[in-house]
Amino acid sequence: MSAPDMIENRTFDEIAVGDTASVVRTFAERDIQLFALMSGDVNPAHLDPAYAATDMFHRVIAHGLWGGGLISAVLGTQLPGPGAIYLSQSLKFVHPVGLGDTITATVTVVEKLAEHHRVRFDCRCTNQNGQDVITGQAEVVAPTEKVRRPRVVLPDVQLSDHDAYRQLMALTTGHHPVPTAIAHPCSAAAITAAVEAAEAGLIAPILVGPEAKIRSAAEAAGKDIAAYRIVAAPHSHAAAAQAVALVRSGEAQLLMKGSLHTDELMGAVVPSATGLRTERRISHAYVMDVPGHPTLLIITDAAINIEPTLEDKADIIRNAIDLAHVIGIEQPRVAILSAVETVTPTIRSTLDAAALCKMADRGQITGGLLDGPLAFDNAISEAAAKEKGIVSPVAGRAEILVVPNLEAGNMLAKQLTFLGGADAAGVVLGARVPIILTSRADSLRTRLASCAVAVLMARAATKAAPGLTAGA
Repeated sequence: MSAPDMIENRTFDEIAVGDTASVVRTFAERDIQLFALMSGDVNPAHLDPAYAATDMFHRVIAHGLWGGGLISAVLGTQLPGPGAIYLSQSLKFVHPVGLGDTITATVTVVEKLAEHHRVRFDCRCTNQNGQDVITGQAEVVAPTEKVRRPRVVLPDVQLSDHDAYRQLMALTTGHHPVPTAIAHPCSAAAITAAVEAAEAGLIAPILVGPEAKIRSAAEAAGKDIAAYRIVAAPHSHAAAAQAVALVRSGEAQLLMKGSLHTDELMGAVVPSATGLRTERRISHAYVMDVPGHPTLLIITDAAINIEPTLEDKADIIRNAIDLAHVIGIEQPRVAILSAVETVTPTIRSTLDAAALCKMADRGQITGGLLDGPLAFDNAISEAAAKEKGIVSPVAGRAEILVVPNLEAGNMLAKQLTFLGGADAAGVVLGARVPIILTSRADSLRTRLASCAVAVLMARAATKAAPGLTAGA
């Protein structure tokens, strides 16, 4: 085991005029994001390339105090180091710092003052061309006792910039809002979700339910619904039926859950005579942008089918492949998950996986590459797949994850969301129109992403959607 990296200070008595120390850093986009997150400084000159191109430097530049932080790092870790107390710092910003610039921050002792062991430093940051970018002076109280400590290991910080979310929203721009029947929006959360989606230009809400309750919910949410059509229905059951009827008549092209239970809404959707059934099994899919993962993941089914049969899983896969095509994945890689990656007669999900792959071989499932059974690790990690000796175009690079049952899918999706910081857009597929299921726990970004996915599905028949990439 190697010895730990140590930090050692220089006491007042050890410091001499002319002593110098420095650190070198190359400025990257991650530095901008971390500094903005820490400070709250979201000036578009630092974070918005389109705006920065029109600003005086015509490019994204560093926050000025990012360079100041490098000076602080030298004073706090090298000269004088641990035990030093910052008294004052002057800074003059003489040249901008851009992405890719390598900055050397140097401090040089210019004066020692015996009173209170104060030391004055010349401070200077220069770029890779030798140009000064920051100059100034600092005054610190130097330590009088020797300190030597192991360097603290910093935590690994993962940044999620929600780039896939921005791309998803961009794909929906430039179109008319899609008429959407919202069943029983009688809570502040349900009204808020509908109005936010409308304000984003995604949907044209048709509010279906008891009018007095809808207006009361809007008042509680502080939302103006004067511009939206209200279709009266006496209670949630009737609201679900009426919302479905609006879709069947062509007045609405999307269906959205309000403040009623999912099973109540789906109860109006599934009847063959009056609902929205097609020849496909109805299923649910999450489109997930997971920080640190290079591609979007579609997880299915985590909300509708409790214990899907082999035939159900075939339709679940077909629905997910259609969704993948709409968001620009031309030939999605489909991993059929189980606890193990070998066919095991005592584990039904492995038998289903093998049968589904053979169905794909025979042209019964088309539009994607299928493989399974695969355990979760070797479905998404090429290293894990290689370790197990799995040779497959899907293993380690899956874009669709087909879970064995609802419990597994629900837990997987929620773990990625609440422990992994993933964005999750959910939509119900296989009906005549996409169905938007939102939850009170969903963030604004999640609600809008769910609506955006449904809007893209609704428009897919007339215009293929451009591609998406993940940006976690």
